Amino acid sequence: MKKTIILALALCMSMAAAGCAKTDTAEETTKAEETISEEAETAVPEEDTEETEADEPAGAVMSYDEYMAAELDTEVTVETYVQAKQSWKEEKTTVYSQDQDGAYFIYNMACSEEDYEKLVPGTKIRVTGYKSEWAGEVEIMDAVFEFVDGEQFAAEPVDITELLGSDELINYQNQLVTFKGMTVEAAGQDSDGNDVAFLYNWDGSGTDGDDLYFNASVNGETYTFTVESALCDNTTDVYEAVKTLKIGQVIDMEGFLYWYEGVNPHITSVTVAE
Repeated sequence: MKKTIILALALCMSMAAAGCAKTDTAEETTKAEETISEEAETAVPEEDTEETEADEPAGAVMSYDEYMAAELDTEVTVETYVQAKQSWKEEKTTVYSQDQDGAYFIYNMACSEEDYEKLVPGTKIRVTGYKSEWAGEVEIMDAVFEFVDGEQFAAEPVDITELLGSDELINYQNQLVTFKGMTVEAAGQDSDGNDVAFLYNWDGSGTDGDDLYFNASVNGETYTFTVESALCDNTTDVYEAVKTLKIGQVIDMEGFLYWYEGVNPHITSVTVAE
């Protein structure tokens, strides 16, 4: 009788132990399944990763033709060469740049004072910003840049005197250009009513140190030119040369083909023709 009771108790204990082991295993299996499920939800599908890697990287460098074909207000990235720069102010500067195919006017580009000193003519930079237009001037705004090691490039000025007044002139926008054999015309009048060859500001409201505006003609048509003081201030040769112009003089000029409601070149050099 005692043997029977002992065997029965042993059998019950064995079944209870087996039941506990089964329960523990089931719980461990459930936890493992939950972990795998969570990892599956956070994992990036393999096909999505491959698609991302195949995409063209943001900021791919454009050719000049691609830049010109880009829609306004879209992000653009170009590699170009500094030809001149305006003054540095509030961690920004404006750059006149060009490559072998065309030119770019980069307005208010973010720039440290240290980097500003390195933006010497010929320096290659990669610029990313937004293509924009203001009063006819196509430019890159809100730009950032980085220096690019390699060759330098200095643009040779193109004589576009005979293109003044033509539809073809716009194709040279922002490039370094020359005008030859131009005749100085009256830009306005002084306080005594006498004709003068230049004005401080477009309406004569400025003083020494402000932009200079003057007129010159060719083939019977008169055009307005500007010495942009942020580019060539009143300590430069061109600023002084324009201040000494006389109506009727024949001059040669060099500068950048800027646009404002029509052609309005930013002049960097003026020579009285002999």
